[in-house]
Amino acid sequence: MLNLERLRTLDALARHGSVSGAADGLHVTTSAVSQQLAKLEREVGQPLLARNGRGVRLTDAGRLLADHAARIISQVELAQADVEAQRGCAVGELRIGAFPTAMRGLLPQALAALRAGHPELRVRVREQEPEESMAAVVRGDLDLALAIDWHNKRMPVPAELTRTHLLDDTVDIAVPAGHRLADRTASPGGSGKAGISLAECGDDDWISWNEGQFCHEWLVFTLRGTGIEPRIAHIAEEHHTQLAFVEAGLGVCVAPKLGRGPVPPGVRLLPVCDSVRRHVYAVWRADADRRPSIRAAVDALRQAAAGLR
Repeated sequence: MLNLERLRTLDALARHGSVSGAADGLHVTTSAVSQQLAKLEREVGQPLLARNGRGVRLTDAGRLLADHAARIISQVELAQADVEAQRGCAVGELRIGAFPTAMRGLLPQALAALRAGHPELRVRVREQEPEESMAAVVRGDLDLALAIDWHNKRMPVPAELTRTHLLDDTVDIAVPAGHRLADRTASPGGSGKAGISLAECGDDDWISWNEGQFCHEWLVFTLRGTGIEPRIAHIAEEHHTQLAFVEAGLGVCVAPKLGRGPVPPGVRLLPVCDSVRRHVYAVWRADADRRPSIRAAVDALRQAAAGLR
């Protein structure tokens, strides 16, 4: 009999491409991964891994078994979904990944509602960028993820995932209080008198997200679309850090409304006249669509999002 947990380990190795990657995905040590794979090799009676420089690669037998493992795990997930659906209530564990502003502005209300309405459901949350959390859902490391894309730059969703729209998050441009455009807004944290265009910030330095992240690529793509070659002066992951740099007069940044929190007194928020906005949505595996825990979480997220509109 093939052991399911050892097949999960082989599947994780095939998906992540390394023992350390499989260990991170499974939240175990590299030693535990190696031990499970060694036991699986003894069960099947032939090598599944071969040395490849400092790492390992799957043998022909390893690739064959990994393909079967992926299908077996998918069938197990379907079975679990059907059993959960038969019981008719949200129970067990649900793993959610969310990007930082959703962690602050959306998830707390949704998780509180889930705890009140489904006390037998255990929810574990991980803060991740949308690209990472969506890939984790595909791999089976997460059950559900909150993701974003932009009105003018959409993020591809893998075919094996289902998604639902939660809300549109409009953004402002944050500038220092002494900025030449600062009088376009009525108050430090309020909506403005008249919108600005991104092109009006063409001569400014920008504070952006990490290079390679979807939001950073969107900013560069959008500014170039207005004829601006952006000057990315500083990189900061957190929006509050970006706003601190703006207050210090070091540049301007995009300021989403979701999870924004208090705005520093030396910052002015300028609305954008062409309504720059992010689409926020939840994604999960299509083969888990019948799980009551997924449906309960999506309903809680929709209710929390409706309260923000």
